[in-house]
Amino acid sequence: MRLSLSVVFSSIAGYLLGADVVDFYTILLLAFGGYFMVGASNAFNQIIEKDLDALMERTKNRPIPAERISVKSAFVLASLFTIFGIVILYIINPQTAMFGAISIFLYTSAYTPLKTKTPLAVFVGAIPGAIPFMLGWVAATNDFGIEPGTLFMLQFFWQFPHFWAIGWFLHEDYKKAGFNMLPTGKPDKATAVQTIMYTVWTILVSVIPVFGFTGALKLTVVGAVVVFLIGLIMLYYAIQLFKKRTVLSARQLMLASVIYITLVQIVYVADKFIR
Repeated sequence: MRLSLSVVFSSIAGYLLGADVVDFYTILLLAFGGYFMVGASNAFNQIIEKDLDALMERTKNRPIPAERISVKSAFVLASLFTIFGIVILYIINPQTAMFGAISIFLYTSAYTPLKTKTPLAVFVGAIPGAIPFMLGWVAATNDFGIEPGTLFMLQFFWQFPHFWAIGWFLHEDYKKAGFNMLPTGKPDKATAVQTIMYTVWTILVSVIPVFGFTGALKLTVVGAVVVFLIGLIMLYYAIQLFKKRTVLSARQLMLASVIYITLVQIVYVADKFIR
C-alpha cells in the first residue's frame, strides 16, 4: 500500500509540473492507473518469489507464502490489475499507457529474476522505479522530451542510495533467499562509497532545471537552493553510513531518502505555482 501510494504521489507531482491547466479527471485516472500498475507488478513479483518470500522474516507473512491466497487467484488478480492499469492510462493518452506497460514488464520480467543473480538487478529495477515521476508529465503533455527525462533521471539516481540502504539493513534476511542487492554483495566500505556517489549524482540532477537546460521544466534560484539543502541532508546520512557502517545508520539513510524524494517533489511543484 505504501509503495502504491508513493507511486501515485510521484505521478501526480509529475502531472502538476507538466500541466498548463490542471484537469482533475486526468489526475483521478492517473491515480487509479498508477495504483493498478504497481499492484500488478507487486502481485506478479510475489507469485514469482513465493518460495523465496517464505524464507525471509520480512516477507513470510505475505498472502501467497502464508497461503491466504492461491497462486491461481493471485495470477487472475495480477492480470486484471494489468488490464485495468493499462486501459485507464490509455484513456489519458497512448504514451502514458506505453510507459506503464514497460514498467510492469521490466519489473516482473527483468528486475525480479535478476535479484538472485546479480547486484545489477538494482540498476534494472531503478528503471521502472523511476517511471512514475516522468509518467505524470507524459500524462499531462502526451510527449516525452528533456523535461520528463530529467524527472526520470532524478528518481533513477535516487533509488540507488534508497535501495542500497534497505539492502544493507536487510542483508541477513535477503541472504536467506539468495538475493544479491548490494553492489559489492555485502555491507562494506565500497558499498557505502557507491551510496555516497549516487547520492551526489541525485543532488546534481535535482538542481539542473535552474540552469535553463530542461525546456519547460524550470526551477527558481530559491527552489534550487531548497532542493540542494534537502539533498545535503540525505548526503549527510550517506556519509554517516560510510563512517559507521551499521544497521541503524542504514535505516536512517533509508528514512532520509524517503523524506528527500517526497520533499523535492513538493518543492518542484510549489516552485512552479508560486513563481
